[in-house]
Amino acid sequence: MDAAVRAWLIAQLGTDTDQADLDQRYARLGTARAVALEVVRERLAALRASPGSVSVSGVVSVNFAANIAAYERQIESLEAGEPPAPDDPEDPCGDSADGLGVMYLVERPRR
Repeated sequence: MDAAVRAWLIAQLGTDTDQADLDQRYARLGTARAVALEVVRERLAALRASPGSVSVSGVVSVNFAANIAAYERQIESLEAGEPPAPDDPEDPCGDSADGLGVMYLVERPRR
């Protein structure tokens, strides 16, 4: 794994992520996007396995629904290819992955 891939993974997963674990996953899975998806899915599964909210009357109330929704949005984004990873394959047609292009407007002759 090179420095650009490592930096992208840290940006997606946070600075507390174990580097050795990322290296092992990258060697097994082969792409940074697959590593990020696997880690985020594990985090989501851990949140779903724990109680969704905890409340002690008059003391504290904690709800994890927003965290679960945030992980689900991050998974959707990663599956859609956003943000682009440094090791994503290039488009064989040479087109940019963002779908932008050039369109020329030509005036039609008046009737």
